[in-house]
Amino acid sequence: MVTTERVESKEQLDEAYRIRMEVFVNEQGVSPDVEIDEHEEDAIHVLVKYNGEPAGAGRIRVVEGMAKLERICVLAQFRKHGIGAAVMEELEEVAREADLPKAKLHAQTQAAGFYERLGYKADSDEFMEEGIPHIRMIKKL
Repeated sequence: MVTTERVESKEQLDEAYRIRMEVFVNEQGVSPDVEIDEHEEDAIHVLVKYNGEPAGAGRIRVVEGMAKLERICVLAQFRKHGIGAAVMEELEEVAREADLPKAKLHAQTQAAGFYERLGYKADSDEFMEEGIPHIRMIKKL
C-alpha cells in the first residue's frame, strides 16, 4: 500500500534526506554538499511510504509565482510501484492548495517521459545540473 505524508517532524525529514542521499549522492554521484541546500527550510517536503517503509521523497517551493517541484526521487527497490506518481500527486496538491497556477521542475532527461505522462511539457533546451542532463518542464495546474 502506498501512503503519502507531508513532512512535519525531524524524523520524517531525516527519512526524506536519507532517500535523497541514497538516490542522488550514492546512485547518481551528486555531491552531498549540494544535495542538502539553503532551500530546505523554505520548502514543504513530502515522504511516500510503501507498505509502511519510506520509499520516495520530494519537496516544493514557490519560485517566481509558481510551484517548483524538486528533489523528486524513489529508492531503487521501490521503483515501478507508483511511488514517483504518488510523490508528484502530493506535491501538486500542495501547489493547488496554495493557488499556484503552474508547476515547474528540472527533469533529468532520462525521466522526462515519466513527467510527460503526468502532463508536463518541455520548456527548455537540455542543460546540465551536477553533471546530469536536465530539461525544464511545466504543467498548468
